[in-house]
Amino acid sequence: MKHGDFTKLAKFYVDRPGYSLVLLNYIQSYIKAKLGRDILVADVGAGTGKLTENLEQIGLTGYAVEPNDAMRQEGINLFSEKNTFEWRAGTAEVTGLPDNCVDWVLMGSSFHWTDAATAEFRRILRPGGFFTAIWNPRDIQRSDLHMKIEDMIYHEVPNMKRVSSGSGMTTEMIVQKTQDHFNDLIFMECRHDEVMSKERYMNIWRSVNDIRVQAGEEGFQRILENIEDILKDRDEIAVPYKSRAWTAQVL
Repeated sequence: MKHGDFTKLAKFYVDRPGYSLVLLNYIQSYIKAKLGRDILVADVGAGTGKLTENLEQIGLTGYAVEPNDAMRQEGINLFSEKNTFEWRAGTAEVTGLPDNCVDWVLMGSSFHWTDAATAEFRRILRPGGFFTAIWNPRDIQRSDLHMKIEDMIYHEVPNMKRVSSGSGMTTEMIVQKTQDHFNDLIFMECRHDEVMSKERYMNIWRSVNDIRVQAGEEGFQRILENIEDILKDRDEIAVPYKSRAWTAQVL
């Protein structure tokens, strides 16, 4: 498996948590106030539809764009009885969407995989539109359990380098990737917790690409077994998260 290849992980990705609705509502309110109109959105790199579902929950409609067939099919299945989002094959650099078709473009936990996406976002945004890069890292410092799991993982893979979960993302990094096409960058962060079954929690770990690649299959299986051992006396796990979002307006 390669970095960024999620084909075999799609079936586990559906168990990942959503983003903070409080945070998304704040950003939506800000954008609506600035534009003075209802907004249409594009979730780019939509994966299995975690962020897309959150956007629907706060009353939005639009497009979901995803390059990976397996991931996109999970999203299509999730929205099979709804007409709120149109699912399309496309990348951040080539979305396949018309010019000036949306007011708000978002990327959930995927902007770090992009190369030259902001020019494409500028093309598909209406005048004055906005782009948000959002991540949903675990807030492990708030949990002894999750710190214990993290220490175990780094013991197994001492030189591991995480591909961004958003926890180490900075405003300066986002500025570097957006400054040619966007300005007035705003950062917002919101804590939230999610209680889940042990099976769902383990599926989230099974969906992790970068650790699996660096640990190798045997090492990654040891990591999963060690996590299950740490959780052997638990039926549910409370997982702390913090949604972190950077929003900018198109030039």
